[in-house]
Amino acid sequence: MDEIFAALASQPRRRILASVSQIALTTTELAERLRMTPPGVSRHLAVLQAAGLVTSERQGQKVLYRLERDALVGALGRFADEVDAPLRRTLREAL
Repeated sequence: MDEIFAALASQPRRRILASVSQIALTTTELAERLRMTPPGVSRHLAVLQAAGLVTSERQGQKVLYRLERDALVGALGRFADEVDAPLRRTLREAL
């Protein structure tokens, strides 16, 4: 989970995730949309892939990137549980 939140700490990576959340895009398409260089986008995509937040699929000569929704939602859910657990314990003890 730490790797996921480290990846999410970067605004360009969050913008990439938002872009690939609805449609699969290539590195070049992402670079154009986000006004970044393709090598810069590639570096961010490598971090996102290592964290399990995006997947890639080769279609001919293109590589398309997509958000891995389950990984993102799962990490956010686990984080919410970690934050909420002490509060739930306190409430149970108060009752």
